[in-house]
Amino acid sequence: MDRRLFLVLLLAGCAGPAPSPPAPSSAGPHPAPPQPGNAPLQPPADPASSGDADFDSWRAAFRDKAVAAGLAPALVDRELAGLTPNPKVMRLDSAQPEFSKPVGDYIKGVISDDRIARGQRYRAELPFWPAVEQQFGVPRDILIAVWAMESAFGAIQGDFDVLRSMASLAYQGRRRAWAEGELIAALKVIASGEATRAQLKGSWAGAMGQTQFLPSNYLTIAVDGDGDGRRDIWSSPNDALASAANLLAKGGWARGQAWAREIAVPADFDYSLTEGPREAPAWWEARGVRAADGRPWSPAETGAAAMLSAPAGAAGPMFLLFPNHFAIRKYNNSTAYALGIGLLADRFAGGAPLVRAWPVETPLAIADRIGAQTALARLGFNPGAPDGVIGVNTRTALRAWQKARGLIADGYLSMDMVRRLNVEAGALPAAAPN
Repeated sequence: MDRRLFLVLLLAGCAGPAPSPPAPSSAGPHPAPPQPGNAPLQPPADPASSGDADFDSWRAAFRDKAVAAGLAPALVDRELAGLTPNPKVMRLDSAQPEFSKPVGDYIKGVISDDRIARGQRYRAELPFWPAVEQQFGVPRDILIAVWAMESAFGAIQGDFDVLRSMASLAYQGRRRAWAEGELIAALKVIASGEATRAQLKGSWAGAMGQTQFLPSNYLTIAVDGDGDGRRDIWSSPNDALASAANLLAKGGWARGQAWAREIAVPADFDYSLTEGPREAPAWWEARGVRAADGRPWSPAETGAAAMLSAPAGAAGPMFLLFPNHFAIRKYNNSTAYALGIGLLADRFAGGAPLVRAWPVETPLAIADRIGAQTALARLGFNPGAPDGVIGVNTRTALRAWQKARGLIADGYLSMDMVRRLNVEAGALPAAAPN
């Protein structure tokens, strides 16, 4: 036998089994494994917890409200599980723009050659207009303007989770009752099977689809325009636009009546009448008001009560606003928004631009707006809380102050009015004489 092979065999036979590793010592650096029954009990992590105790408390209370509203507990639990507040939604809801865009700048941004061309193409090409107009009485041009303004003709519908947005707004608390109602409505949409949670995408404020319906509006106002058995405001322009027509009709749209007419006034006109009485055109004519384009009032307009509006003050275009203007504001309660819809619709229909151009103005900073409101209050003209929002209360107070000071009482807060108010209230020194 080869000597080397003999030595290998001899060594293999002498080797015993490998020794077992020593058991770890409880006194050493490695702790002893826990024995059954002796391990400390740790509560399992709550899979539904958001990590925000206050939000979780709100969610638990809301769950009871949702179930009391008739929603199945299992559905509510499923959709609320893992829900967290969206900081971006809460920030957008509470933030106010630093600068307030003048209404003329807003309208100029609404009406563009490209938008007019696209709208005119849609008014000619879409086949469902006659049926929609016949059923609801709302002209296609108004509906196309809503479509353009709300979602760029369906292209930009928003990608926020509607449930999460509404939960965030409700938790934040500024509009809790409203947001909880919309959240319940969104859950009811899911429960109905008409749309899935994944479909419920929209703006940060929870508006959905091509015509940006809130969940409650979807439940009560959306319609099946194309007759396929579904109310699909996301993918069907017919459904979305017929639903918008239904909203406007329920908001008081009057068939055959204009939404507004641009007007001209005499030099000595009493501008304190703006945003005041609602009277027939003949009443306004007795005070010197005339249609800016020289055309007579239509029969429908002759019998309608209209309110006079000077959205950019005495230096800008002025309008008689008919009831249909206020129907548009059921979509968005903003004078500028309703003007944008109406003026854009007029252009779709082939109408001419306004006779009077919008003035060029300086945007007002929030400090300017709050300062003006504070000054009005200090001078005895109550505008409400100084919040920087120039609404009807502020404009009413401003008109009263302007009239008392012998100024044109149009209620328009320009930079000149801000300066005058602050000087009189002592917040700014008077200008040095030349």
